[in-house]
Amino acid sequence: MNRLAMPKEHWENVYQTKSTDQVSWFQTRADSSIRLIEATGMGHSAAIIDVGSGAAKLIDDLWHEGFRELTVLDISAAALKTTKQRLGTEISAAIDWRVGDILGCDLPHQRYLIWHDRAVFHFFTETAQQQAYIQQVRTALQVGGYVVIATFAEDGPERCSGLPVQRYSVAKLAATFGADFELVHAERETHQTPQGSEQKFIYCVLRRV
Repeated sequence: MNRLAMPKEHWENVYQTKSTDQVSWFQTRADSSIRLIEATGMGHSAAIIDVGSGAAKLIDDLWHEGFRELTVLDISAAALKTTKQRLGTEISAAIDWRVGDILGCDLPHQRYLIWHDRAVFHFFTETAQQQAYIQQVRTALQVGGYVVIATFAEDGPERCSGLPVQRYSVAKLAATFGADFELVHAERETHQTPQGSEQKFIYCVLRRV
């Protein structure tokens, strides 16, 4: 077994045993992600990949905002099945669905103009995992494209879904991605979970240079 791999069985169990609005990261609408994606200025024709999409409603929101070049990636087939069923056959047929571990799956070369990740990168607590992830970004994202990424802040939770996480400041996250990526925007968000607790996030927009 690849020691860098994500725990697939864990995530399949999560999405098979909990409804979409029971998981702590649930959002009725992904307002911050949508706003930051639109603020890149890439336009509705931009190819977007949502990494670790799960059963979140971001893809629904992006579709209804007019984005059509959408790729959805998650390690859990159960999660993507839920999203497909929610969107319906016609919309689902127009979307590129990919089941796989982001650290090892095959991605098209420089296909995307926007790479979106809300709450996946912080699960990679080893340097080798983080660098494998960033190499995947380099493979799939065009030069001049944008990474819109959200992780737990330094004062955010130490664990999520029973797993340890790596918390970040804006400076630490930008430094981890390295000189290939220029920080163009950052902000904080306090997420209210369905259970009523607060989670502190940072959002960063990085441009590949």
